[in-house]
Amino acid sequence: MTTSESSVPTITLNDGNTIPQLGFGVFKVDPDKTSRVVSEAFEVGYRHIDTAKIYGNEEGVGHAIKTSGINRDELFITTKLWNADQGYESGLEAFEKSLGRLQLDYVDLYLIHWPAPANDNYVEAWKALEKIRESGRAKSIGVSNFTVEHLTRLLSETDVVPAVNQIELHPEFQQRDITAFGREYGIATEAWSPLAHGALLKDPNVQAIADAHGKSLAQVILRWHIQLGNIIFPKSNNRERIVENFEIFDFELSDAEQQSITALEKDGRVGGHPDEVN
Repeated sequence: MTTSESSVPTITLNDGNTIPQLGFGVFKVDPDKTSRVVSEAFEVGYRHIDTAKIYGNEEGVGHAIKTSGINRDELFITTKLWNADQGYESGLEAFEKSLGRLQLDYVDLYLIHWPAPANDNYVEAWKALEKIRESGRAKSIGVSNFTVEHLTRLLSETDVVPAVNQIELHPEFQQRDITAFGREYGIATEAWSPLAHGALLKDPNVQAIADAHGKSLAQVILRWHIQLGNIIFPKSNNRERIVENFEIFDFELSDAEQQSITALEKDGRVGGHPDEVN
């Protein structure tokens, strides 16, 4: 028995749209397996899917959506603009191609994938996203992997405040400066790599909390994110794990348990630095 999709909490973004706080990510999911895996996620109850052009599996996501029988307005679909496509005209063109691969008339959220500062195109790319949002073909627009410096420049040179910033975030790398900036400007935080690529699944303190609740370590860490207000989209090719990651709404961590997980911070970045990914 899995959790009903109706039990997944939603967050209201700064543009008035709502986003399910738990989604399903397809980073590194084999393009040939994507349709099956996303279809299984739909069966479990997920309604929020996070993909990107660079993942090479937008077609598989689109096929799963088309064959799901789920009403489009019940789904929340995110994709992203890749670094090489940044710019105004190139951004508009890349978006059209993503829509085509997804077989959709619109996406719920479109993100700039990385600031790629060496290319110095992210401000022009953001202006393209503003145009796309204005057309209604992306309900919300946001960024990914932006630091306070990148966000500050964007806010000073453009008109629309990003709805979200998707960043690496997990107990060992909490990026509190960026999340605090986001709170100040109403930018929701999405956490990629919420389990630090599994590095946290051996921590004895987290194990003790998991044992106390009869849950797995992964479920406890995902619950920590939910209670912080982060938007998360764990990914797996394994149906049992897909189900397990969804079953995090039938327990609650105490303040002391939350704090003990928060205390794991150690600047433990596992992905690339936003100033260096170009």
